[in-house]
Amino acid sequence: MATFLHRLGRLAFRKRWYVILMWVAVLGAVGIGALKAPGASDEEFSMPGIESQKAFDLLEQRFPGVTADGATARVVFVAPSGEKVTAAENRKAVEDTVADLADGSQVANAVDPFQARAVSKDGTTAYATVTYEVTASDLSDAAKTQLEQAIDKARDSGLTVEAGGNAVVGRSGPGGTAEVIGVALAAVVLLVTFGSLAAAGLPLLTALIGVGVSMAAILALSDAFGLSTTTGTLAMMLGLAVGIDYALFVVSRYREERANGRTPEEATALATGTAGSAVVFAGLTVVIALAGLSVVGIPMLTKMGLAAAGAVVVAVLIALTLVPALLGCWPNAVLGRKARGSGRIEESPGTNGGTRWSRFVLRRPVPVLILGVIALGALAVPMTDLQLGMPGDEAKQTSTTERRAYDALAEGFGPGFNGPLTIVVDAKGAADAKSAAQTVAKEIGATKGIVSVSPANFNEAGDTAVFAAVPATAPTDQKTKDLVTTIRDERPGIESGTGATYVVTGTTALNIDISGKVQSALVPYLLVVVGLAVILLMVVFRSLLVPLKAAVGFLLSVLASLGVVVLVFQQGHGAEILGVDQTGPIMSLMPIFLVGIVFGLAMDYEVFLVSRMREAYVHGDRADEAITSGFRHSARVVVAAALIMIAVFAGFIGESDSMIKMIGFGLASAVLFDAFVVRMAIVPAVLALLGDKAWWLPKWLDRILPHVDVEGEALTRRADAEPAPAETDPASAAPAELEVTRT
Repeated sequence: MATFLHRLGRLAFRKRWYVILMWVAVLGAVGIGALKAPGASDEEFSMPGIESQKAFDLLEQRFPGVTADGATARVVFVAPSGEKVTAAENRKAVEDTVADLADGSQVANAVDPFQARAVSKDGTTAYATVTYEVTASDLSDAAKTQLEQAIDKARDSGLTVEAGGNAVVGRSGPGGTAEVIGVALAAVVLLVTFGSLAAAGLPLLTALIGVGVSMAAILALSDAFGLSTTTGTLAMMLGLAVGIDYALFVVSRYREERANGRTPEEATALATGTAGSAVVFAGLTVVIALAGLSVVGIPMLTKMGLAAAGAVVVAVLIALTLVPALLGCWPNAVLGRKARGSGRIEESPGTNGGTRWSRFVLRRPVPVLILGVIALGALAVPMTDLQLGMPGDEAKQTSTTERRAYDALAEGFGPGFNGPLTIVVDAKGAADAKSAAQTVAKEIGATKGIVSVSPANFNEAGDTAVFAAVPATAPTDQKTKDLVTTIRDERPGIESGTGATYVVTGTTALNIDISGKVQSALVPYLLVVVGLAVILLMVVFRSLLVPLKAAVGFLLSVLASLGVVVLVFQQGHGAEILGVDQTGPIMSLMPIFLVGIVFGLAMDYEVFLVSRMREAYVHGDRADEAITSGFRHSARVVVAAALIMIAVFAGFIGESDSMIKMIGFGLASAVLFDAFVVRMAIVPAVLALLGDKAWWLPKWLDRILPHVDVEGEALTRRADAEPAPAETDPASAAPAELEVTRT
């Protein structure tokens, strides 16, 4: 591996302009494809194998011609204080608004609340349902504008008018002020780390090129593979973070090799062969974790994982080719200011912050280990109160019309009105279909916790009915979830008496089904992903205990990060600081989603840090000396890489989408815990206690595992033995003869 990457780095250095032109051509090709593509859509959520999805499939089968995924808008009218919407003047304003809504572009129908009896008992609140002929993603700007104008006109009459539904939600693509702030913070970290604008700018430039290629490819393939805007946001988030980090490690190793007296070409080749090997294996762990999301069996999650894995692959390829090519164009620009000005490259001192910290841990491994485990364990405690669900309009900011419409409906019609249960009755096997459906509706309506049941709506064949049952409690309330379970448990008795079967769906039922499927898939997912990654790390480190220690450290990180997510987004501690107006259940996909991404990122730091320890150990250092050597060479860069990832992920906390906000916060927290507590404290403490046993591998296993020479031992021996080749290319020659000063 190291030898191949060494040759690749040397080739990229020598053929730098061809490499640069190749990436420009790739970016241009996918960019043209993205411009011609119709664009990413808001993907319809589906989850095969659960009852709620079976209900949706049954509706589409038995009610042909009905657009189940058509866009809808629910316009809510609230009378001024002391008045009723049924008053003559207010009623006329509502009816005029409904007429305006019905005349809108792409509108299928708009239901008058007074005809549909959609008025609250106290007469203060009413709502009109607008159904569109197309899906939310295909809704035209003209249709959205007409909806907004009708609402504004109604407000002029003195009514409070708000709107919810997927027709109101604007599509928010990736990218924004928050992300720019994250990139700016990353630039500051790089500048402080390297002390050179070029060294700081190169990782940013290559990462942005990689993100550009990935995002353009996603847009170009969005129509063919049904990729959504959320998929693109995740790919950009991870592509930007790992792209900066991977380039950072190659550039850092290049500067180190230059300080060791290597020529620019040989330093580039060695950096690609050694740091590049770590990049490859770190990238593989991330790809395994992301691609492994397909094990869960959720199409949307599978697409998100594969798209993000593709962005990581692009970041790895750029770090191995484009970064060496740019180093060939400006070999001295990435060096420190003193080196560029004086022609003297000073080798890194024997003692630095990483060295001092490692020695501190080596002297006190037990207290450091205990303190680190207790700290992460304490942060993980709130996870025991974890409640899963899918955030809806109730989780949005109060400044949005969707949230205000949600609150108005809850106040006027009861908290359960925003989460009705949809009951689909299959009466094909019943002697009297209508009687059977009415019996099912009567039995469910008599269930404790149900406040009302709508009239059953039959299909043309008359063998299938659908009706809504409104709970007394809110959609995210535990009592509502218990109610769904009760209705499903009563099914055998009701079905045996009617000859008809029924299934329960709706927001609350869907959340319960999703949570159950995710929880059942979590253990298989962990076994597959962690198992593959442990095997991969065995190949990298030639050790049995180091990979196992890495997996345990990851579990501590992910549990602690889930704990703080619960602390903020569910329990509300510090929620206002992050712009979270409404706390509630944690997104159902969050645990498995966080597990997948955090595992990949955690292994990044494990590979970068421990590979330098392994390199020193292989080259003859004692176990404790290898730990110190690894920290001396890698601690500063690992800290910088972690700060960059935290900055990038934290930037997404500013997104209005509650799911993206939660993911950004969870990932930033996880990187903070994993990099600074697990990898920088717990890992050296465990290695110090294990000593030489940390690098033990059974002989039979050593024979089975392939040898990849990630440490670049063969490269180092050859580079030390061979004389440095004379520079012939003026583009790679220094402006002045560089002299190496060892300190």
